[in-house]
Amino acid sequence: MGMQLHARFGQLSLPLLQTRPPLLYGLSSCNLITGKCRLNNDGGRIAFVSSSKVKGLRKKELFVTSSSNVGGQLWQNWSPEKNSKSPSLSDIIWPSAGAFAAMAILGRIDQILAPKGISMTIAPMGAVCAVLFATPASPGARKYNMFLAQIGCAAIGVLAFSIFGPGWLARSTALSAAMAFMICTRSVHPPAASLPLLFIDGMKLHHLNYWYALFPGATGCIVLCLIQEIVCYLKDNLKF
Repeated sequence: MGMQLHARFGQLSLPLLQTRPPLLYGLSSCNLITGKCRLNNDGGRIAFVSSSKVKGLRKKELFVTSSSNVGGQLWQNWSPEKNSKSPSLSDIIWPSAGAFAAMAILGRIDQILAPKGISMTIAPMGAVCAVLFATPASPGARKYNMFLAQIGCAAIGVLAFSIFGPGWLARSTALSAAMAFMICTRSVHPPAASLPLLFIDGMKLHHLNYWYALFPGATGCIVLCLIQEIVCYLKDNLKF
């Protein structure tokens, strides 16, 4: 659907330009004698539109009106990408199977570690599975991003708890410091941002102290990386 722009001189309305979204034009100058108008859009290009001479115009007001569905573009982020194709069945099955295998293996390790009162199946591991198996080409799935962020953010959580104790101040400080750490080191890995909060609010993890930087986050990621290699191999070689 297009967009029709009109310039109105007093009671006279002149059509200026027919275009299509998302090109939004802003009127930069207009000659009230010759009826020539210059419009600039947000891409920096210029369009000239001429109309017949308008005589006897005394009013200096110029109004530009538009009618379009451009407002609908605000909802583009709420719908799937138009250029993306539907995933094949194998692109759905293998990542899902990888997530099942990952949780099963971590659960079995939990049974072995249960006498020591520790667990590897923590909530951030689910987010890591989504990043590694569903979007293996994303920046967050890079090994550098994952391990540096997991170790650094976990250590920041322990440090914040040691200084401020439990409470909102420790959570706020730890999360903001973790964000700054990932940005500065160019190791943004979204699941790691939850590790400081998990430690501060998880009493069963406090006894790990700074070992929390390596376990269970970074250690669990080693297992997930091995499963990711299998999932990617299956996705590339066994398609259906």
